[in-house]
Formats: sequence, structure tokens, C-alpha cells
Amino acid sequence: MNEIQKSELRQAFSSCGNAFRSVGLFSFFTNLLMLTGPLYMLQVYDRVLTSGSVPTLVALSALVFLLYVFMGVLEFIRTRIMVRIGLRLDEQLGGKSFDAVLSHAIRRTPNVGAQPVRDLDVIRQFVSGPGPLALFDTPWMPIYLGVIFMLHPWMGYFAVVSAIILFGYAVLNEMITRKPTAKANETAMISNSWTEESRRNAEVIGAMGMAGAIRARWQELHGEAMNDSTRANDRGGAIGSLAKVTRMMLQSGMLGLGAYLAVLQEISPGTMIAGTIIMSRALSPIDQAITHWRGFLGARKSYSRLNLVLDGAPKEEPPMDLPKPKGHILVENLLISVPGQQKNLLQGINFDILPGEALGILGPSAAGKSTLARALVGIWPPSRGHVRLDGAALEHWNEDQTGKYIGYLPQSVELFSATIEQNISRFQPDSDPEKVVEAAKMANVHEMILQLPDGYGTQIGEGGASLSAGQRQRIGLARALYGQPAFVVLDEPNSNLDAEGEMAVIKAITAMKKNGTSVVVIAHRPSAIKVVDKIVFIKEGVQVAFGPRDEILSKILQKAPQKAAGIPDV
Repeated sequence: MNEIQKSELRQAFSSCGNAFRSVGLFSFFTNLLMLTGPLYMLQVYDRVLTSGSVPTLVALSALVFLLYVFMGVLEFIRTRIMVRIGLRLDEQLGGKSFDAVLSHAIRRTPNVGAQPVRDLDVIRQFVSGPGPLALFDTPWMPIYLGVIFMLHPWMGYFAVVSAIILFGYAVLNEMITRKPTAKANETAMISNSWTEESRRNAEVIGAMGMAGAIRARWQELHGEAMNDSTRANDRGGAIGSLAKVTRMMLQSGMLGLGAYLAVLQEISPGTMIAGTIIMSRALSPIDQAITHWRGFLGARKSYSRLNLVLDGAPKEEPPMDLPKPKGHILVENLLISVPGQQKNLLQGINFDILPGEALGILGPSAAGKSTLARALVGIWPPSRGHVRLDGAALEHWNEDQTGKYIGYLPQSVELFSATIEQNISRFQPDSDPEKVVEAAKMANVHEMILQLPDGYGTQIGEGGASLSAGQRQRIGLARALYGQPAFVVLDEPNSNLDAEGEMAVIKAITAMKKNGTSVVVIAHRPSAIKVVDKIVFIKEGVQVAFGPRDEILSKILQKAPQKAAGIPDV
């Protein structure tokens, strides 16, 4: 882990240094003005009441009113600054956190999900809340205690002992709530993950009568999370309540001590009241820290998690843009493996596709065909070897640039909760309606779209819920074809299609070949394989054969039964 990676979050906080210093400056004046009340009380008791001067009372009251207004303005400003600091952190880290979610989703990192974005929300909310302001007020404790010593040494000693007692409560709160809070956060993440999985599989749960079992499992996980959260809250609440009662007792004790000293005529009654109020202000940061300790622990845990996740995200500068590719694909000694595991998913893959050619990938189930498709479009980086587009390895292309030149239809088609036009145009801000219609016509889905209530402006719902599986697949095909990409990968493009849809796929592949697009097709049904020029046969992650379509099919059929070989009847 290099220093740049370690300081990802630290740099974001450092960029807000001037804002934090401004909050510190405003906190200086705010805490200074906090002495307004005690001093006013002292002057009223010791000057106004003894002299009976109404003009003095009016003058003091007017001055105090103005000082309180000024203090309120300063408090409002520093609160606004902390909110803006939270927004700035979100602006700087929001995109990176979202990219980390996508990156770890592609790598299938367990227990990550959308947590980086949620962790950033926790950090932003804590920074924008009252908790950090207590940290800016804490350095003023010695000053307040010094003022109390100036009033009377005994009162100063009493205030110091009171501060030590409450500080001990803060330390104790940290010791007994750290582990329960961490455990509560962990179990809550597991429960939330199970909830999300259940939501995604709601149809299967309802159709197969799994609701009771799934609910029982959720209740078990949720109950465990609630128990851990309750345990942490109980411990923190007990310390908070004890600290609150102790603080009230100490304030009453200071008042009693002041009254005793006043009886002995060592201090005035005004000094007695002022000392009590100042001690209350001196102990306030500790009291606030105990109150917001749970939020601080949550923010600290989120900081650690987010720092770790951002650390694992790639930090390379994007490569320079290259000329628009023609679509020549060259795969050289490709090896794909799962990080941290010994097993290779693919190895020894070698083939090439010229512009205007179509390649079929065949093999039995779990042979690695979809893994190869992901590698061809750059989703899974190779452990060894290269996938080259017009001679340049995919990792040497700018990812945003290659997105315009590559089309991909995954085996499981996922659409976004937006309009059909936005889905087909890949959410490009400068999308061309003519290209959208052209892609839809090539996928033979244009007429179907026009029959929908709002045509291309129809909202398809979450995951395309308002569409059938076949319609989602054909819209996904149109998305893959948008902008006439130079290279297209289709993973079982006809798995959910009827005869008409299969004919649309065949026509689309034929049209792409005619336009000079190189195409890769993975299919178990024969129709799509009939129009390919070459075939790669994979078995158990190893390339068995590569060559012209008819030649490879005849060789495989001679060696193994058709069903066992995992090839369609062509």
C-alpha cells in the first residue's frame, strides 16, 4: 500500500483545511462570548443590585443583547461551514466511492455491496452534525477553568476534579462500547445484504413458497443485528445517563461550594452564580462528546472501511485516447484467475477475429464461456496474456473511450430504471436520437417500442420490470449495438427469444459483419451459430480447438456425442 493510496481520505480532509481553520476561528469568538452570561450575572448581582442603578442595568442589558446576537450569528456561520465541509467531502469522494462499488462488484468482493457510498454518507452526516463542534470547543476547557481559579482557588480545584470525573466517563464509554458497536455495524451489514438479496429474488420467493423460510432467516439476522445494537445502545446509554446525573450533581456541588464561600464572605453572590455557569460551560464539551460518542464510533468505523475500499481501487491515470479501432481482436495466451485462489478459470486461450468476422464460443456448461466474454470486454483483467483491440491491449485503452467502440450483451440482462431511450443510448448526455432508432431497428425492437405508452420515453421500472424477459433482451441487444461499435460480444443473445427474436439476432449479426464489426457469440441454440465464421471450443477452462466453423464442428462431432460436447444441433 503506497503513501498516495493511504492518504486518499486524508487528502480530502486536508483540502478542507482552510474551512476547518475558519471554524476554529469562529469557535474562538463563540467561546469567548460564552462568558457573556456569567459576566452579566456577576455585574447584575455585584453592581446593579447593590447600587440600585437602573441606567446601569439598561446599558448592561443592551450590551449583552448585542453580544448574544453576535454570538448567534457566529454559531450559525460555523454550523453552515461544517455542513459545507460535509458537502465538499461528498463532492470529492462521492464519485470515487461509487466507482469503488462498481469495481468491487465486478471483482465480486464479498460484503462490500453499496457500503462505500453508505460509509461516505455516515462520515458526511457526522461532520455536518454537532459532534465535531465539541472538538473545537474542547481546547477552551483550560481557559474556562482558569477563569474559575481567578474567581476562587477552591472553586477552580472543584471544577478540575469535576472535569477529570467526566473525562473518566468518556474513556469508560469508549472502552465498553467500541466492540459492541463494531459488532452491531457488522451484523447490520449482513442483515441489509440479505434484505437486498431477498428483494432481488422476490419473484422466485413468491413462486416457490419460500417466503416463510426467507422471512425466518431475515428475522434471525435482523434480530441478531438488533440485539447487538441494543447491547451497544444500552451500554452507551448507561454511561450517558450516569454522566448526565453526575454533571448535574457537580454543578449543584459547585453552587453549594460557592454559597459556602459567600457565607464566609470570601466571594460575592454574583461570583457564586458566575462560577457555576462557567463550570457548566467548561464541562459541556465532555458532555457533548459522551452524547455523540456513538456517532463518532460509527464515523470512525466508516472512515476505516472507506479508506480500505478506496485503497483497493485502481489509482492509475487513464491512458491517452487512441484512434477509433477497426475491430481486429487478438487474444494471446490468456489466463484468467480469481484473486486469492489457486484455481484458474481460463488458461491457454489464443485466437484472433478480423473486422467483419463473427466468432462462436462453444463448450459445455461451466466451461468458462461467460468468463471469456467478460475478459474480452475488459471486465475481468487477465492474470497473464492480453486481449488486444487493433494491436493495443485493452488496459492501454481509455475505458471511457472504449465504451463507445464495444458492445456487450451479458447473459443476464439488467436494465436501469429510466426511459428506453436512455437505456439504449447508454445514458450518454449527447445521445443521438437517430442512432437510438438505428440500434433499435437493427435489434428489430423499434416497432415494439413504438407500441408502448410513451414510446422511447417509456419508463421501464426497476430492472426493466415492466418488460418481458424477451423484450429486455432485445433492448439490451439494441444497447449493445448503439453507435455501431467496432467490437460486440453477445452472451447467449437468444436465450429468452421466440422465433421472431432469433431471426432479429441473426439479422443483427449479419448486419454487423457487413458494417465491418467483429462479433463474438456465445450460444447453445443453433440459430446464432449458423452465421459465425470461426469457432473456439472450450472445455474445463482450456481451449480445445479454434478454426473455421465447419472444420471445428466436424472435428468435435467425430470425437464426442453432441450433447456431451455442449454444442448446438447445426
